[in-house]
Amino acid sequence: MSTDNDIYKEIRPYNDAEIAPAIQRLIEDEEFTSAILKHKFSHYPQWCQQLMSPLVKVYLKKRLGRLTSVDSVQVEVEQYLQKALDATTDGVTFEGLDKLDQSTPYLFISNHRDIAMDPALINYGLHHTSHKTVRIAIGDNLLSKPCSTELMKINKSFIVKRSAKGPREMLKALGLLSSYIKHSLETGNSIWIAQKEGRAKDGNDFTDPAIIKMIQLEGRKRKMSFAEYVKSLKIVPVAISYEIDPCDIAKAKELHEKATTGQYQKSEFEDISSIVQGITGYKGRVNISFGDVITKDIDDPDTLADEIDRQIHANYKIFPINLLAAGVEDSSINQVTRDKFNQKLAQLDEAARPFLIDGYANPVRNVSKDNSLEVVA
Repeated sequence: MSTDNDIYKEIRPYNDAEIAPAIQRLIEDEEFTSAILKHKFSHYPQWCQQLMSPLVKVYLKKRLGRLTSVDSVQVEVEQYLQKALDATTDGVTFEGLDKLDQSTPYLFISNHRDIAMDPALINYGLHHTSHKTVRIAIGDNLLSKPCSTELMKINKSFIVKRSAKGPREMLKALGLLSSYIKHSLETGNSIWIAQKEGRAKDGNDFTDPAIIKMIQLEGRKRKMSFAEYVKSLKIVPVAISYEIDPCDIAKAKELHEKATTGQYQKSEFEDISSIVQGITGYKGRVNISFGDVITKDIDDPDTLADEIDRQIHANYKIFPINLLAAGVEDSSINQVTRDKFNQKLAQLDEAARPFLIDGYANPVRNVSKDNSLEVVA
């Protein structure tokens, strides 16, 4: 995309010509190299990490300096992701990709449990079945550091400006976002967006109609009916199911604090820590199930949200740990599962434990409302 008259420049991902300069800025960013040192060499003293900094920069130039296009970045990310999945899962399975046309761009709307892994897993499945990877919606609340912005825009992420102040500024930002989503689809690029703002920390996967209203702003501008515009977007609901949530303890503590004090104050690097924990933490088995393109006539955001929820709940995979948390007796629940769950509960104050239990139990409650339970034994 040319930068001349580029109305999306502030929010869109980098194009091929912008990749190499962005990577160079990343390598020179002290916070970026410092974060790598702290993660990789946390057992070394601070002075030793500082001495290693020039060596890290040399390594990064050698490893990343050869990346000069969006596709080359995607291949590099895929290699890292493969290593992470091999080390932190007991297998990843995909369903429904055979129903999708490789030449058609889709708007994928999924449940949201993990900041980085959710879109990464969707892209992993698409890439391995010769589909184009998606452009990823990410909130600007995760981009407080310049290096975070560089990293995300290098990796096909576009920015959702949640920090916009005032109704007029907010409407302008949402209108531009809605326009960019449609523009991406019309230029052959699929999109991923979560079904609601923020992760479902309580395990309740429900679509916020406000997300639908934002997406539809461009349709209203074009004077298209709601049903007509929805069909043009080719929306595909996606259910992402983790057997184990690597961030479950932290989520339970946050929910408990909110319930107790009415608020929760994030630490400065909490989002980054959540991203790292989500990537490096144990996940057990993982399933990503792509639903059907929504082609029926739907006339309002609430009905569309209900249809997305119906498909996500129908395709969500229930694991023995979910049944255990929900108090459902089943032969698939073995002693290992009970011991692992009890070990997690032991890490929490007694008052916080119900929040972790609900995080695993709520999918059972939601899925069982409209569907018979099928357990991944």
